[in-house]
Amino acid sequence: MSSAFRRTAIPLAVFGLVASALPASASARAQDSASGSEGALFLLLPVGAKSIAMARAATATRGAESVWWNPAGLAGESESRIDIFRGEDLAGDATAISGLIGDASLGTLGLSYMLFDGGTQDFRDAQGNFLGKASYRNHLGVLSAASEVLPHLALGLNFKVIQSRFACRGQCIDAGITATTWAVDMGAQWRDVLSLPVTLGAALVHLGGDLQVFNEEQADPLPTRVRLAVAWDVLRHWVETDELHGVLTVELEDRWRDPGSPATYVGAELSAGGTEQAIFVRAGYAFGAQLQVDGAGVGVGIRYDRFDLGIAKSLASSSLVGDTEPVQISLGFIL
Repeated sequence: MSSAFRRTAIPLAVFGLVASALPASASARAQDSASGSEGALFLLLPVGAKSIAMARAATATRGAESVWWNPAGLAGESESRIDIFRGEDLAGDATAISGLIGDASLGTLGLSYMLFDGGTQDFRDAQGNFLGKASYRNHLGVLSAASEVLPHLALGLNFKVIQSRFACRGQCIDAGITATTWAVDMGAQWRDVLSLPVTLGAALVHLGGDLQVFNEEQADPLPTRVRLAVAWDVLRHWVETDELHGVLTVELEDRWRDPGSPATYVGAELSAGGTEQAIFVRAGYAFGAQLQVDGAGVGVGIRYDRFDLGIAKSLASSSLVGDTEPVQISLGFIL
């Protein structure tokens, strides 16, 4: 494959697999990111039924899904568990699995993996002749650690290996390309601020080496983001019980490079029950989120004995296909 073809056709084809599947507004934002030379844009897509239902307002919340949002939220996990996440959106399908080993006094360690499948489509030359099938896959491996280093102060760290693969099968001159890099997420949560039922969360995510596809001149920086959030358990001001909670959270997310146009996420969760049995009702709204249509999300969850189930759906309608995104599902098993 010629150098000129590799420099133009393949990057455009890779981006097209994602951008062509996005709604119009999200596609425009993705193109803005691409024009700013950001790589691995799949990192911006949401993971986890709870977080999707709460419209990505997850930086100040706790639980197993914190692997994908703010690793500090893993601190305080007292049991080991395995969680499976499955979701489809307009850019592709995501499947993830996460294993956590938790100790309330020592901290939490985790190992996670996600496959993002951008789909397969016909690959043709400039004259429109069929060459083969082009596929776009992304792999993400995450090693997590979190602990409460001081009373009410939790810190967390993710080390991530990111790999993007573009492959062509059939009458292709080149079998494809593979690009690999690394990144870290750093997060903190200040819980029960001033003895109030309030949590402040902050995270710097996707900070790492450029995604180098061909050579150093063509390497793209990762979509590094800064997240700031506050979560308030409103019901704890009026209800003196540990079996009823109503959490309202607000979050801002902005680019680490070229800041100034933050996205805003607002989420709420109402839960009833204890540590062994509980039900959850969740909702949220996103404003200005990249690779996601602005709009509402809803979801429910249930905890029974050693099993967790979460279901979520975005209610934002795509202007491209005239439909909403499919249901997202999370399954958790306490060991």
